[in-house]
Amino acid sequence: DVQLVESGGGSAQAGGSLRLSCAPSGYTYSSYCMGWFRRSPGKNPSGVAFVDSDGSTTYADSVKGRFTISKDSASNTVYLQMNSLKPDDTGMYYCAQRIGACAGSWSYRDYDYWGQGTQVTVS
Repeated sequence: DVQLVESGGGSAQAGGSLRLSCAPSGYTYSSYCMGWFRRSPGKNPSGVAFVDSDGSTTYADSVKGRFTISKDSASNTVYLQMNSLKPDDTGMYYCAQRIGACAGSWSYRDYDYWGQGTQVTVS
């Protein structure tokens, strides 16, 4: 199986920046999709950004131009650089992995492994 550990969350003022990290361990699949989801109280996780095995990235419209997802080839760590933060960005951010290609999936139901989450609060 796969274990994912998120870090880097915290509080920031509007216009500020945070960088989230997702450190994987356990089994490494030959092909997998990594994604970041945001969950607000009482709601299902919503897709924020995704990166495929080939490096292709996809972003929610609400974060385009402000957030950047990337991964380190040596450690397989995935990052989410969040700039120009807005109060609407507030939520619990989860790192998730889907076995195989991203294939345009935005649904949390399609992802196989999840981290514990890291809180982001923007005011």
